[in-house]
Formats: sequence, structure tokens, C-alpha cells
Amino acid sequence: MAMQNVMPQMPACAGRAGIGSGEARSKPASEETGCPRHGNEDTGSALLQAALTRENLQRALKRVRANRGSAGVDGLDIGQTALMLKTEWPRIRGQLLQGTYRPNPVRRVAIPKPDGTQRELGIPTVVDRLIQQALLQVLQPLLDPTFSEHSYGFRPGRRAHDAVLAAQSYVQSGRHVVVDVDLEKFFDRVNHDILIGRLQRRIDDAGVIRLVRAYLEAGIMDGGIVIERFEGTPQGGPLSPLLANVLLDEVDRELERRGHCFARYADDCNVYVHSRRAGERVMALLRRLYGRLKLKVNEAKSAVAGVFGRKFLGYALRRGPGGVVKRTVAAKPIATFKQRVRQLTRRSGGRSMQAVVDGLRSYMLGWKAYFGMAQTPTIWRSLDEWLRRRLRAVQLKQWRRGKTIYRELCRLGASPQMARSVAALSRRWWHNSLSALHRVLTVDYFDSLGLPRLS
Repeated sequence: MAMQNVMPQMPACAGRAGIGSGEARSKPASEETGCPRHGNEDTGSALLQAALTRENLQRALKRVRANRGSAGVDGLDIGQTALMLKTEWPRIRGQLLQGTYRPNPVRRVAIPKPDGTQRELGIPTVVDRLIQQALLQVLQPLLDPTFSEHSYGFRPGRRAHDAVLAAQSYVQSGRHVVVDVDLEKFFDRVNHDILIGRLQRRIDDAGVIRLVRAYLEAGIMDGGIVIERFEGTPQGGPLSPLLANVLLDEVDRELERRGHCFARYADDCNVYVHSRRAGERVMALLRRLYGRLKLKVNEAKSAVAGVFGRKFLGYALRRGPGGVVKRTVAAKPIATFKQRVRQLTRRSGGRSMQAVVDGLRSYMLGWKAYFGMAQTPTIWRSLDEWLRRRLRAVQLKQWRRGKTIYRELCRLGASPQMARSVAALSRRWWHNSLSALHRVLTVDYFDSLGLPRLS
């Protein structure tokens, strides 16, 4: 959508997008950070005006399109929203500048996790994702340089790999005890007043503060009912990761002031110390610091323990020859990988081998891009062999009948004796996949289908 087609329109009257049900607010919000003001005057917010420039909005729309998110409570996807904004954007922009804009409630979505639990996401409408993304592009250059160097999550030029490398360097230096802290339902328990207070210390702009408050307090749509929200910032909005860093930077700074070695990625924080006794002191400190922010440490997942055997961002560390600390993939991500591959290579569904490989490719490429930093060539070879064996079993199942198996194996260069032995046990797919079949359905055969290699 070209934003220049939107701008010349005249703003219309403001209106509230949705009204939540449930209890009234426990206490009134202040003029500075509470409900948007009503009236036709401009908020005078320089940052908000910068966020709503045509160039910034075009960049934001491009990013929202690239993320390909689903529709919010209004049911409009990205294409439908783009058409709607051609006529409605002037009104929305006017409300934003006047401080009267009310975001739509977010749509609650439960995402299954590998351990059987669910992660709740809040999906804003495409319009609200566009506005949040535009605001993020203005706020991030101002806020990011103020964050701790030990923070790696959702920051430009930083990634989870950097946090893992930092952890490895701390352990290599002799810090073999880790204070592994996990926060309980962090994004659901962010205190709005504390977060807004920390944001006001960094940004002196009432219009932006008011809009951020409005997004924090937007309700949640669940089963057709809007539930008011008094705490939490929904995962799924572009602003949530930045706001999380604003809130947690206070803990980072205190750890820095005390000279601790640590790495934090979003709400996952590992502090590396020399002894268990020091670790217990750090854990007590973190409980106090998070308590001031009204956040709770998940005692079931947090621990003071030896670093070898703990995982951080999917990686684990091990001691190699000569005391060299090396990176490896933790057991849980490998189990998750195998479970997903089993689903993608199930021997039913009537798919061709090419279709099976195509389904595997995107998952494998993403998994390899993240875990390719692991120093585990033996594990990669083992997973490659196991994966190709599963594909050989799929291929045999697709051929099904003994005559077809015999004919296809001979066509691929197998000896008649080997082809007959496999065809005679035509329904033992997994057993036959470990036979001399690997000399026929070779690595090159699967390479020709486009299957990536892990090793």
C-alpha cells in the first residue's frame, strides 16, 4: 500500500474501538499516563509525529507485511487492512495526534509447547501492529543505546548466539556455577505503572507515553468476550520486546554495578560465578530485584547449579579435551527436532518423496541456522543418518508391493539379489531401511531432491 494515497484525507470523529467487560479500574490513571485526552488539540508529541511520517509508516508496513502475521479481532488480514486504510487512515492518524486513539483488544491465541503446556500470545490487529512498528522504529534508536551490554534479546545487531558465546567465555574463564533464573509468566505479569515509570525516565514525551499506556491496557478478546487487562504486555505486538528490555534493564544495571558476569536474553538470565555459595547470594539478590518490579522467579525452573548439564537458549556447554569448553545442543531441542521430523516423515498421507523433502527443508534450514554453532560433528552425522533412514522407509512404503520395490531398486542400480531380499520383506519398512539400501538410496540421491545436510 502506498501511504501517499492515504495522507491528504481529512480526519473524522474519534471513537472508542472496543469496551471491555469486568471490574472497573482499581484506581484512576493520571492525566499524564492514563486515558487519552479528548478534544481536537494536537498532543505536541515530536516523537509521535516522527513515527507517523510517510517514510516511517512505509517502512513499518513493509516490516508488517514481511512478518506475515494473522488477523486480529477485526478479522482483517494485511491486504484487507491496506485497502481499509486508504479511507480510514486520516481519521486514525488524527486520533493518534490528538491523543484520543483507543487500540483494539488483542486476540488471544494459545500456542502448544513441546512439553505439552501452552504459551499464550496476544495478536493485535494489523492496524495496531503497524502503529506499534512505526513507534518502535522511532523509539528503538533512542532507547537501545541505554541498555546494558549484557542484554542480547530483541536488539539490533544482537542475537541469541552472542549470548551463548558470552556464556561460553565466562565458563572458560573458570566460572563453573550458574545462577539460572526463569521468570514466571513474565509477559503476563508486567506491572503497567512500574513499566510506564521506567519508560518516563528515558522518554520525556507525553504523547508517546499515553499511547504506550493505551496499548498496555487494551483488552484481550477471548471467546468473543473482551477482558480488561491491568497487568502484562501481550507477546505478539512489536513493542513488547522493547518494553521488556526497558523494565529489566534496571536489574542488569545492578548486576553490572556489582561486577557480575551474566547474559540476559529477554526474561532468561544466567549469572556465572565461581562458587555455589556466591551463586546463592546472587539468587537472593535477584529475587529482591525482581520483587521490586513485582515479578516472580519461577522456582521450579530456576536453580544454582554446575554449569555443565544446564541449558541456555537451547544450547548446553561441555568440557572438551584439555579443559576447553565447547558448545553443544541441549537434549530437549534434539528431542523436539526428532519429534517434528517424525511428524514430517510419517509413512502415510500419500505424498511423493519430493513433497516429503520439501516439507522438511524449511524446518531443517531454520533449525540448522540456529543450532549450527554447536561444536558437535558426531551428533550432526548421527542425526543425518537417522533422518535419511526415515526417508528410505518412506520411499519403501510408497513403493508398497514387492514387485514394485524390486523393479525400482534394480532401476536405481541395486543388485538383483539385494532387490529380491528387500522385496521379500516388503512390509518391513523400518527394518529394510537399515539394510544395504543406503548404497542405492544414497546421500547424493537425497541431495538431488534438495534435502539439506546437518553435518
